[in-house]
Amino acid sequence: MNRRLPIGIQSFRRLRETGSYYVDKTPLIRELIDQSDYCFLSRPRRFGKSLLLDTLRSLFAGHEELFRGLDIHGHWDWSISYPVVRLSFGGKYTEPGDVERSILNQLVWIEEEAQLDLPEAPAWTGPERLQDILRRLHHVAGRQVVVLVDEYDKPILDALHDSDLAIANRDYLRGFYGIIKDCAEHVRFVFVTGVSMFSKVSLFSGLNNLRDISFDPRYATICGYTEDDLDRVFGPELDGLDREKIRTWYNGYHWRGGERVYNPYDVLLLFDSREFRPYWFETGSPAFLFRMLMEKSVSPMELENRVADMSLVSKFDVNDIGIEALLFQTGYLTIAEEQRDDFDNLYRLDYPNLEVRISLNRGMLGYLGKTGRKPLDQGRALCALLEAKDFEGFADRLRSYLSGIPYQWHATGDLARYEVWYASLLHMCFRAIGVDLRVEDASSHGRADMVVLTDGQVFVLEFKMADGDSSTDTVLDTAITQMRERGYAEKYRDRGEPVHLIGVACGR
Repeated sequence: MNRRLPIGIQSFRRLRETGSYYVDKTPLIRELIDQSDYCFLSRPRRFGKSLLLDTLRSLFAGHEELFRGLDIHGHWDWSISYPVVRLSFGGKYTEPGDVERSILNQLVWIEEEAQLDLPEAPAWTGPERLQDILRRLHHVAGRQVVVLVDEYDKPILDALHDSDLAIANRDYLRGFYGIIKDCAEHVRFVFVTGVSMFSKVSLFSGLNNLRDISFDPRYATICGYTEDDLDRVFGPELDGLDREKIRTWYNGYHWRGGERVYNPYDVLLLFDSREFRPYWFETGSPAFLFRMLMEKSVSPMELENRVADMSLVSKFDVNDIGIEALLFQTGYLTIAEEQRDDFDNLYRLDYPNLEVRISLNRGMLGYLGKTGRKPLDQGRALCALLEAKDFEGFADRLRSYLSGIPYQWHATGDLARYEVWYASLLHMCFRAIGVDLRVEDASSHGRADMVVLTDGQVFVLEFKMADGDSSTDTVLDTAITQMRERGYAEKYRDRGEPVHLIGVACGR
């Protein structure tokens, strides 16, 4: 039977009372509460973090009627309820004082809802007022308080364009969160969610007992939908939709553990509209990410199969934002493979799915000024020329397109960087139209710059820079010789498809 799709619903009560679809996360919630008192979870935007927090609020508040039929119902003492303080930073924090105003307003609402007398010292700071509320709630209710914080990092992320304001917001929040630990005798359970993983030293030094479950395999699916969830819960919505296409477009997010998950927002919008579109990507504006990629001279082509250790994917502070951490924590890259040695866990990062792969490359082309249909038309035309084996036409069109390469990409004079950025323009064109390709594809003797698989054919491309002392023909001969000597084509012979070796000579 078809049920209501909970699009945009962040209230657990509303979801349950309207008879909407609900993927039961309470087995994981029960395990989490049994194991920890102070928890932190990082997930990308629109991944169900707010609904998870509201579920916790309803659970601790003792709303038994909302949990009937769910796993936790028979495993919870409904005779006990706890006072709950929930704080959410969903507003805008781009001006000095925005953070404290938001906190003070929310604390007033909490006092009014709990019917607490207003404090005698209305000029108290946010941390002072929180301390007073936790103490009074514990005293009035006779039970410790549950503290839930949603989007804890948004006041900092909103201000990253202004490092002074970002640091001021971070320092204020550090003192505010530190109050929670100072009030440990009044606190039963703490759960904090956000997009980023700011280091405990920079933000949670006062709350250093916070347990980060973001990479804990046991809770890898506490947000998001698994394959089983789609089949078991959303079965009626799957009729008429290509199951493999759903998987290709939207599945693939991975935080260790055995399963990959879907972004709920994508899945619900797909079921509603019955059309495949980049729903999640369209709700964000990654201009800051594009700017960082340019500043750090990292091309979109280099994002694929990027290897990082835990320190890189979790390294995040106002003045020290690693590109791997930014891409991973915001959901543009995910863990494709985990590799372990005696000392470290290494993670191979890649795009989670087709939605992100296509959209990020289209977005980057737009950021570079290559807007409108031109990059997509160029990609389709170049692909068609390859499929027709019109290599002269491919060379002419590619030469024309690469002539527009942005100056800042190759201002360093580093020939290796020239090759990367020239290849990146072609890579983005192909990725933006969903062409199947490989970058830095390893063989037993080396790595091919790019391999394009289309129309039942394989095209292996090697990019070489002409430094002014060598002719184009010499550079092309060098590229072809390298591909032949290193056997770049051999790994594709067993596909039974024609394999073509293409050298690309780039000049300044």
